[in-house]
Amino acid sequence: MRLSFPSLFPLLCLTLLFLSLALGLSQPKCETPDQGSTLQVLHVYSPCSPFRPKEPLSWEESVLQMQAKDKARLQFLSSLVARKSVVPIASGRQIVQNPTYIVRAKIGTPAQTMLMAMDTSSDVAWIPCNGCLGCSSTLFNSPASTTYKSLGCQAAQCKQVPKPTCGEGVCSFNLTYGGSSLAANLSQDTITLATDAVPGYSFGCIQKATGGSLPAQGLLGLGRGPLSLLSQTQNLYQSTFSYCLPSFKSLNFSGSLRLGPVGQPKRIKYTPLLKNPRRPSLYFVNLMAVRVGRRVVDVPPGSFSFNPTTGAGTIFDSGTVFTRLVTPAYIAVRDAFRNRVGRNLTVTSLGGFDTCYTVPIAAPTITFMFTGMNVTLPPDNLLIHSTAGSTTCLAMAAAPDNVNSVLNVIANLQQQNHRLLYDVPNSRLGVARELCT
Repeated sequence: MRLSFPSLFPLLCLTLLFLSLALGLSQPKCETPDQGSTLQVLHVYSPCSPFRPKEPLSWEESVLQMQAKDKARLQFLSSLVARKSVVPIASGRQIVQNPTYIVRAKIGTPAQTMLMAMDTSSDVAWIPCNGCLGCSSTLFNSPASTTYKSLGCQAAQCKQVPKPTCGEGVCSFNLTYGGSSLAANLSQDTITLATDAVPGYSFGCIQKATGGSLPAQGLLGLGRGPLSLLSQTQNLYQSTFSYCLPSFKSLNFSGSLRLGPVGQPKRIKYTPLLKNPRRPSLYFVNLMAVRVGRRVVDVPPGSFSFNPTTGAGTIFDSGTVFTRLVTPAYIAVRDAFRNRVGRNLTVTSLGGFDTCYTVPIAAPTITFMFTGMNVTLPPDNLLIHSTAGSTTCLAMAAAPDNVNSVLNVIANLQQQNHRLLYDVPNSRLGVARELCT
């Protein structure tokens, strides 16, 4: 079965969106209430997002910023696999890594609303709390919540956080995220997702933060490791969720996060999830081959091999924008793409994109061939175009060469306008076509 991705992502839409808002031509509905167990998913560039750029960026600057963010994201993911405690950030450009997609969560009693990053590659949730040093101005006021409590060092959850320490009877922990670090107290409070209240939810109450990579209002971990949303709500959601990420063409940039087995698509193709004991939270799958047009690319042996010891393999990730392949695989796919487009055409580059054209092209499809499931990307999903249409780039790249480059990452550009179903009890991941508007 071939899953065809719709047209999406020309960065022209960003400029048009901001202009239309400035002219008052559109009135986005930012207060749409979440229903049942389904949350509205917003892109950070949404007019409803406080994290959107204050001024529209040029096309080139938009691409470069997203590439810089992706590099930080790849470093973070590689650190998870390698279990490094410190993740260096490439110098040269200032990286302000906001989350790509955010959801509304209500914390405490009475409820305080936070716009939390949705991250499939993280587990424990964390939010900035009152008194935090280095956090943004939007903080969770824990003393104002009648259901809030700190967890002590003897709590079972204290053994499930990274690098736990004990001070004054409170369980604390430290972790790195992108190029940032945080120190938090392990806490519990009621978290309300859509209309579902989850009492006694364990999370990190951030006391100190350094660096510019932390989501400003916290993070909701959708991984499959300890203290993730799935682990803490097994009875409620049965370790099942799906999301539909909106295209940049959607006016409100609004998709959905659906929690639990109810209402999930029935007609869907699955690929098995693979288990990596070194990093059980990541969603590894078996990418067998890549096809450009109708021809399977001759990729060097081992490029897609799953290896729990080294962390090599392929993951789906909600936080990376552009798909990255290990260098030997990317070069083979890129060269096959160039050959199909036309060997005599001049190829230019833009930032991390090395396959750009300044003339109109007829691009082939690219198909990711997983165990049990093929995902075919038409040209509109593979290419990004300049505002004037004068430059077109293949929106894929090689994994950064200054990190542990063993991961292939299927990024959110390739996931947009499809529903991705994470069925952890049955150890499988499904993809079905859906317009996420």
